[in-house]
Amino acid sequence: MDHAGLLAVATEAVAIGRRIVTSRAPRSVTEKGERDLVTDIDLAVEDAVREFLARETPGIGVVGEEHGGDRGPLWWALDPVDGTANFARGLPLTGISLALVSGERSVVAAIDLPFLDTVYTAAAGHGAFAGDARIGVSGVRELAGAMVSLGDFAVGEDAGPKNRLRLSLLEQLGARSQRVRMIGTAAADLAWVAHGRLDATINLSNLPWDTMAGVLLVREAGGLVLDTDGSEHTVASASTVALSPGLRDVVLSLLT
Repeated sequence: MDHAGLLAVATEAVAIGRRIVTSRAPRSVTEKGERDLVTDIDLAVEDAVREFLARETPGIGVVGEEHGGDRGPLWWALDPVDGTANFARGLPLTGISLALVSGERSVVAAIDLPFLDTVYTAAAGHGAFAGDARIGVSGVRELAGAMVSLGDFAVGEDAGPKNRLRLSLLEQLGARSQRVRMIGTAAADLAWVAHGRLDATINLSNLPWDTMAGVLLVREAGGLVLDTDGSEHTVASASTVALSPGLRDVVLSLLT
């Protein structure tokens, strides 16, 4: 199956997730780690999407946030509900994120923001889209004109040292950028950089189910996605920094 066929599979997979997410409120919310939530809807979406992908692409494995999985040369990275904390409280900032990863880079991506009625898609070499409309990153070049989002604060063991850099970033960006946002879903952060609604997002982690779909969207929309040292982002990167090309140097300077 070529990229166009695989993109059609990915788009239908996140649509299956949308239908479950919008069908009802979660009935159970539990902690799977320190301040790390999972709902019955997360589990239902992952189960349904896995079943669909196993039927449509039986030779391709799935790595999901809730059930894990094995990576092969080609594998799906699935976040059934990105922004679970938002979703559990009835906030509409949540998404279903699915990427097809080949080697260390994503080649197909679909992100559905069900409560905002928007689906983002991309295939390597074919551009990024919101619905049927092609999208592109902003042309912002000055931090003073940039809206920048930050990923969530770290939790669990060693959270204190990890969060010192986040607090430093918050202070610097608060003093120099147009606005700072913490949205609570990496899928939306990255999709909105691709769409030019955000000018940059800095996520000091890189879980593939959170990031790999959005990374392809940003690149196909003309943006950059880097690690904090300026190297090109891959599935093995420590962090995920996505931005309009004109902001590269100034944003990276805040991370060193």
